[in-house]
Amino acid sequence: MLARYAFLIAAVPLATHGIAASTCDSLLKLSLPQTTITMAAPVTAGAFAPPASFSLALQPGDVAYKDFPAFCRVAATMRPSSDSEIKMELWLPPLDKWNGKFMAIGNGGQAGQIYYHKMGQPLTMGYAVASTDTGHEGKGDDGSYALGHPEKVIDFGYRAVHEMVLKSKAIVAGYYSRNAKYSYWNGCSTGGRQGLEDIQRYPGDFDGVIAGAPAINPRQAAQILWVAQTVHKDEASFVPPAKFPVIQKAVLNTCDAKDGVKDGVLEDPTLCKFDPGVMLCKGADCLTAAQVDSVRKIYSPVMNPRTKERIFPGFEPGSEKGWGFAASAKPPELTLTGLRNGVFKDPNWDYKTFNFDSDLALLDRETEARNGMSTNLKPFFGHGGKLIQYHGWSDNLIAPGNSVNYYKSVVDTLGGAAKVNDSYRLFMVPGMRHCRGGDGTDRFDPITALEHWVEKSKAPESIQASRYIDSKMDRTRPLCPYPQVAVYKGAGSTDDAANFACKVR
Repeated sequence: MLARYAFLIAAVPLATHGIAASTCDSLLKLSLPQTTITMAAPVTAGAFAPPASFSLALQPGDVAYKDFPAFCRVAATMRPSSDSEIKMELWLPPLDKWNGKFMAIGNGGQAGQIYYHKMGQPLTMGYAVASTDTGHEGKGDDGSYALGHPEKVIDFGYRAVHEMVLKSKAIVAGYYSRNAKYSYWNGCSTGGRQGLEDIQRYPGDFDGVIAGAPAINPRQAAQILWVAQTVHKDEASFVPPAKFPVIQKAVLNTCDAKDGVKDGVLEDPTLCKFDPGVMLCKGADCLTAAQVDSVRKIYSPVMNPRTKERIFPGFEPGSEKGWGFAASAKPPELTLTGLRNGVFKDPNWDYKTFNFDSDLALLDRETEARNGMSTNLKPFFGHGGKLIQYHGWSDNLIAPGNSVNYYKSVVDTLGGAAKVNDSYRLFMVPGMRHCRGGDGTDRFDPITALEHWVEKSKAPESIQASRYIDSKMDRTRPLCPYPQVAVYKGAGSTDDAANFACKVR
């Protein structure tokens, strides 16, 4: 394995290997191509605080800043093009605390920030851990960087991640006087896309990748517009957000028991044949005829009106309580900012003008740098690379059917499930929304599962997941590799994972 990374050592002057980073600040002496190391300073345990400009909050399951262990904090700026200014940080545990491995952390939305809040968990596990702002500064729903800056679009798409990986590995080699034994990626949403796209373009970057709810298909923007144009077609078509839980209740009344357990979650929503027409107004909890049509269209795949091509899947039954993201009073800025600045190059572009036939070619062309739909993962699998992908069935931002379609396409490309199963497993998470939350078991540990797979050749037959209500765990379930689902054994609590088995229905 070390032979694969030998070229990285060449990126660091040989003299630097002798310092073995006896002090953190000695890393300032490293000379890396197109890169300036701007900080190399020790941080004592519990002393880290993110910059005041950092706008993302810690989430359930994240390590609190006060619990961060001591580390060497390295910051660098990379300029691989004339219009690039990619910032990154690499955090290095003391040699006696280092687990010998490297992990890179993915972003969300339009990125624009180093993901400090996600670096704590791998750091506490002993990883050298890195994150990048992807080449621009801003909040996740600000895509203005893309307007007039094609090189920054490439940086955001894939170059920033690859450059961060190369430079991080070189710094790791300089600090510890040896290469990392294993290199991993962990990200969700944009971060899921970053990991998948990187191994498609640079299959040698990682030994293992965790790709959650990956935003690999830029046509997902068309699906958000499909919903927005539907509910804002006229006043009668708008479905008030107060109706979303009512619709979900009707879905559960129809389909909840179909998986053998009535628990408020659909194990496989594709088996639910719910017709919103049953809610046509006959009482308080009802829908008008126009609203019924809107709900049907939210469930339906996006269609090219001329060719009838399926452009992107629709939202699944059971996801209704989360529809406020796409079907609220106005479309999400996260989607609009990318289209205005990165596709139509007009900050005043009106989403109502989007044409699901004539505008698709432009959408595809202008988003090529962040298209992660290539199905040829053979080079990554060929060197032993392992991929764990997960996606919530109740995702309210990226329709989960896209992950299922991608997995099936990889299987078809590489010659069948038997040839893919040793390298790639998809875990669909019942009831989970986008990356987390929802009514399902949304807390699980893909890192340990990936480590066991890469380092011990123990493939994940299931991953145990938990649900927390008011900070108290009230349910566990196994997550099963697609197309398997968790099937109740018929005895014991339905809130205990031990009473379920993974099977293909």
